[in-house]
Amino acid sequence: MEKIITILLLIAITNTTNAQHQEIGDKAEMWRGKRKQSADSTSLLHAFKNGQVHGHFRYFFMATNNEKNLSDYYANAVGGGIKYETAPIKGFQFGLSGFYVFNIGSSDLSQSNTTTNRYELGLFDITNPGNKNNIDRLEELYLKYSWKKSHITLGKQLLNTPFINLQDGRMRPTEVGGIYGELVPNQKLKLEGAFLYQISPRSTVEWYKINESIGINSQGLNIDGTPGDYKDNLASKGIVLMGAEYTLHKNLTSKINEMHVDNIFNTVLLQADFSKEVTSSNKLIAAVQYIRQDAINNGGNVDQTKTYFAKNTISNSLGLKVGLTNIKWQTSLNYNRIGASGRYQMPREWGRDPFFTFLARERNEGLGDVNAIVIKSTRLLKKTHSKAQLALGYYDLPAANNYKLNKYGMPSYTQINIDFRHEFNDFFKGLEAQLLIAYKTNLDNTLNINKYIVNKVNMTNYNVVLNYHF
Repeated sequence: MEKIITILLLIAITNTTNAQHQEIGDKAEMWRGKRKQSADSTSLLHAFKNGQVHGHFRYFFMATNNEKNLSDYYANAVGGGIKYETAPIKGFQFGLSGFYVFNIGSSDLSQSNTTTNRYELGLFDITNPGNKNNIDRLEELYLKYSWKKSHITLGKQLLNTPFINLQDGRMRPTEVGGIYGELVPNQKLKLEGAFLYQISPRSTVEWYKINESIGINSQGLNIDGTPGDYKDNLASKGIVLMGAEYTLHKNLTSKINEMHVDNIFNTVLLQADFSKEVTSSNKLIAAVQYIRQDAINNGGNVDQTKTYFAKNTISNSLGLKVGLTNIKWQTSLNYNRIGASGRYQMPREWGRDPFFTFLARERNEGLGDVNAIVIKSTRLLKKTHSKAQLALGYYDLPAANNYKLNKYGMPSYTQINIDFRHEFNDFFKGLEAQLLIAYKTNLDNTLNINKYIVNKVNMTNYNVVLNYHF
C-alpha cells in the first residue's frame, strides 16, 4: 500500500512547478521560491494547486578500513524522493513524501548484520541485508495546523529532539508517527509536547510500534553478560515527550526535556546555555547539561533477561562546554561524565547522543563510568560557501568485558574526525557535498580480541555524500 501511495505521489505532482527546499539536520525545512497567489484562498483546490514540491537526490559512498587481517567493507548507495505540501487553508496543510534507495555496488552485505557491520549495511535495510533494489519508504504523511509562531502536526513526520531525532548519517533519517505540537506564547518561551505511537528507524523501510522498534539494531549484552533478548519482548503503549525553553536573559537560555517511555524508562535533560561578546568580533559560549534516567516498573519485561532497562537502575550524565566563536571560527572544549551508577541507555533506533562530546561514527550509549573530552574547531568559509571541522576526542570507558557498564563491548579509544562541506552555486546551485573521515584508535590493549576491535577501534571510516535539492 505504501509503495502505491508513493508512486501516485510521484505521478500526481509532475505538473506542479513550485519548488520546496528541505534539508536534513540543522536546516530541517527551508523553502525556496514564492508560492503562487490566487484570489481563491479558501478552497481545497486552491490549496492543492498552489502547494510546493521538493525533490532530493542523494549519493553516499562509505568505506571502512580495519586493522590488518580483519575484514574491510565498502558501499555505494543512490536514491531519490519527492515531498509535496499544500498551501495553507485556514491554517491547515497536508504533506506527503516518499524515497527510494538502490545498492549500486558494495561489499557482500548479505551475510552481515548490525553486530559485524555497523556502518555500510546502514545505508540500506538492516532488516534485510540481501535487499539491493526494493528499498523504499512512505516517509511523511501528515496534517499540520499553524497559528502565529505555533503549530501542531498529526501523522508521520520528521522530529528533532534531544533523544528522538533524525540521526541522518545514512541515506534516510528516522521518522516518527504521532502528534507533536510546538507553542510559542512569547519571545522568551517555547513549549513542545508529543505522543508517539510508531517509529520508522533510519536504515529500515517499515514502520514499527514503539516497543517493536527497540532492538532492531544490536541488542548488546545484559548487565550479567548474557546476550540481550528484548527485541519483540517489550510492552509499551508509546512515548510522551515534553519540553520547555526559556530565555532568562539575553545571554542565558535554559531548557528542560523529558521523555517518558511507557512501562520501560524515563529520561530528563536539564541544560543552560550562555553566550556573551568578549570583544567586538568574538563571543564566549558556555553550557552545562545534566541527564538522569530511571527504569519504570520492570524496564519493559518481568523477565530481566528479556528487559531493556534493568529494574531499579538509574543513570546520570553531566556535560560541560566552553568555547569562542566569530564569523570565521567556532572552537569549543567539551567534557562529559556518565556516572558509575548505571549505563546510559537510549534505543539506537531513535536518535543519536545529545552529549556535547558526540562525534559522528561512534556513540557512548550503553555505557556507564565514562570520561570523555572533545575539542572541536570549525572554519567557516563564507565566500566559498564551505565549512571545515576538525574534532579530537578522548574516551575513557570501563573495560570492554565489564558487562554491567559496557553494553556493546567497546574499549576506550581516541577519535579524530575531519568533516568538510561545500554548497555549490551558479549552474550547480542546489548541490551539496560532504567529505567525512573518522579515525579511531584503541586505548585498551588488555583484551586483544577481534570482537572488541573490528568496526570499533583501530579503523578508519570514509564517507563521500552528495545531495541535490530542487
